[in-house]
Amino acid sequence: MERKPLEIIYQDEYLVAINKPHGLLVHRSWIAAQETVFALQLLRDQIQKKVFPIHRLDRKTSGVLLFALDKETAQLVQEEFVQQRVIKKYVAIVRGYFPETIEVDYPLTNDRNKKQDAITFFQKIKTTELDLPFGKHLTSRYSLIQAFPQTGRQHQIRKHLNHLRHPIIGDRPHGCNKQNRLFKEKWDFTTMLLHAKELKIKHPYLEEVLVLEASLSSDFERMMDVLDLNG
Repeated sequence: MERKPLEIIYQDEYLVAINKPHGLLVHRSWIAAQETVFALQLLRDQIQKKVFPIHRLDRKTSGVLLFALDKETAQLVQEEFVQQRVIKKYVAIVRGYFPETIEVDYPLTNDRNKKQDAITFFQKIKTTELDLPFGKHLTSRYSLIQAFPQTGRQHQIRKHLNHLRHPIIGDRPHGCNKQNRLFKEKWDFTTMLLHAKELKIKHPYLEEVLVLEASLSSDFERMMDVLDLNG
């Protein structure tokens, strides 16, 4: 089966950004040693140029993913991430009625068992209530939210939302198994509803700030319609 070309949302002589689809790994990883398809190789083959990853997105997260076309540019832009000068905006659909705004300052432990500071600012966009009994509740409530991670820890947004008891729909293992089962059985839906919507970053050579934006996937849009979260 032939794979669709990656959606390129920005390209110049130094940088290229794609709208990474859900389920695609950025590059080879020991976590999924059996996988043979990666964004890095697909993009390299598509544009016929060597590319260098600047940051990461979880396999289950879709959205803006930025690469450099040489090592020097990659290092310059990575420093912007390290210095927390990059503005990252994600959107997600979560369980329950979310607060209007909330900042989570909650340290996370990485895969080397090291505790790291982690800060995320969240903002509610819209809430919905379905006439769908769930557990002891007569209805089901969900929220469309946006997240602005101030640090870049592994699974940070996912873990922080689970900490708030507003897990992302479709998240495994940080989500709600019962909600995930409901979405699979009722709507045949298994995708995680977290999307890297926008990245604002200073161009390493041009005197301008790049605003890179990735449109939502058809899966995400479908659930927005199903849950009446559009508009």
